[in-house]
Amino acid sequence: MTDHTPPTVTYSKPPELARAPEVPRAREAVEAGEVIEAAEANGRGEVAEAPGVTPTSDTSEAGPAASTGETPRSPKAVKVTSLAKAAGLAKAVRRVPRRPSWLVAGAVLSVGIPPGAEAFGPGVQVTAGDIASVLLVVVAASLLVTRRVEMPRAALAAFGPLIAALGVSTVCSTDVASSLPGFVRSLQIFVLVPLAVVLLVRDRRDLAIVCSSVLALGLGEAVYGIWQSATGNGASMGEHNMRAVGTFGAVDVMAMSIVVGIAFLVLTAFALKAPGRGIAAVPAALAGLGVLAVALALALSRGTWLALGAAAVLTLVIFNRWTAVKVLICCAALVLVTLAGMGGGSQAVVERGKSMAGSISDPDRSVEDRYNLWGAAVRIWQDHPVTGVGVKNFPAYRDTYAGIELSSGSETADPVNGYVRQPLLSPHNEYLLFLSEQGVAGLAALVALLAVIVAGLWTRRDAGDPFWLASVALTAFLLVNFLYADLGGPTCAFIAIVLGVVAARAFGDFAPAKGAPGRARA
Repeated sequence: MTDHTPPTVTYSKPPELARAPEVPRAREAVEAGEVIEAAEANGRGEVAEAPGVTPTSDTSEAGPAASTGETPRSPKAVKVTSLAKAAGLAKAVRRVPRRPSWLVAGAVLSVGIPPGAEAFGPGVQVTAGDIASVLLVVVAASLLVTRRVEMPRAALAAFGPLIAALGVSTVCSTDVASSLPGFVRSLQIFVLVPLAVVLLVRDRRDLAIVCSSVLALGLGEAVYGIWQSATGNGASMGEHNMRAVGTFGAVDVMAMSIVVGIAFLVLTAFALKAPGRGIAAVPAALAGLGVLAVALALALSRGTWLALGAAAVLTLVIFNRWTAVKVLICCAALVLVTLAGMGGGSQAVVERGKSMAGSISDPDRSVEDRYNLWGAAVRIWQDHPVTGVGVKNFPAYRDTYAGIELSSGSETADPVNGYVRQPLLSPHNEYLLFLSEQGVAGLAALVALLAVIVAGLWTRRDAGDPFWLASVALTAFLLVNFLYADLGGPTCAFIAIVLGVVAARAFGDFAPAKGAPGRARA
């Protein structure tokens, strides 16, 4: 019988195709990925082995190296370890932009670092806060370019007119060279830093981080200011060094009061919601407010008192009218008790308060100088109504338009800086400063910025949200404070960050979410 089974044919690969050559870079990439997975698994407490590394379970089988206490390391194991370290570093770098609000918090805290000497002439001072704010702008710009964050649509309407007005006033300046540093400074304070904060503060946790840094800075400056006043290491007031100025010194006598006042308003907003935060929340909030209030009293800054009072009352009324009445009555009683127990310091506070009431009928030398500066600013604007005389050019025109009653400068003294005579470089009114240096165009742009922020806060109003309450309070504080003060010194960067926080709450939806926290851009 014949077998018809077909023969089996065996095909063999040619020698050149039996084993394809390995690509070293591809193999290393695979190993790197396995190393990352192994590192992440070990971080979770799981057992995972990196490629090419065989764990030894018994030292008796490890060979001669085990008897000397050394672990044998092959070249491949060394390479894997290096890859693991590089992978861990790359992973850490990737995590940094996830919460860039920590950079904003660091910039806030850097404001308290004592400033150095003036680096670019009179009126131009570079501080640690300025350097930190530049870092914020760089990080925000990089995130924006890589499309990791998006610019809210309302930002163009808010900041666009101000950018245009600054450019026009600088080009039309009577001294363009002297206006260039002022152009950069104004762009930093009113545009770049606030926009950077808007981009970096993306949810409620970011707001909490930044607000916490504001509270930390304010409480630190308050405690130091109280110590200065108690030990006679503050700024000179009459014959005694009793004025609290914090780390800013007498050369920036209003800086501490502004920082502490803003921290007071932030803590007030959270204190109103403290009863629902636990049994210790209310006592802690009241203790913090007490420390801040004492420091504000010892700062003897009448302008800050007025702005703080207006902002605090507005916040209380918005939150609850009956609560506002009760709080104001309690505060009045506490003020009387505190003044009675402050000894000599209370007399200075009372005299300072009386001078506020007589600032119209019988102004002191400081208030009279301020009135003269206001008049000079108005007369400068009348001669240069559209674009002003240019940013940073007010000092050059001051003596021409001011009366002979104006002092040649203000005098300050403290144990650190000694006696310092400071020139009057601004009208001590932010609105009049814009009007005289940038004309109607500049003032209209500033008003447009503030109007867009106020409109955004009104559209997204939520009296039960402490972040919204704090934003309203800070906006009111700035609006009132600009009536008799302008930006200068180390608090410029701080005010720019505060303006950015307020703008972030006005432009985005930070309302408490019922589900997962998120943010909807306007």
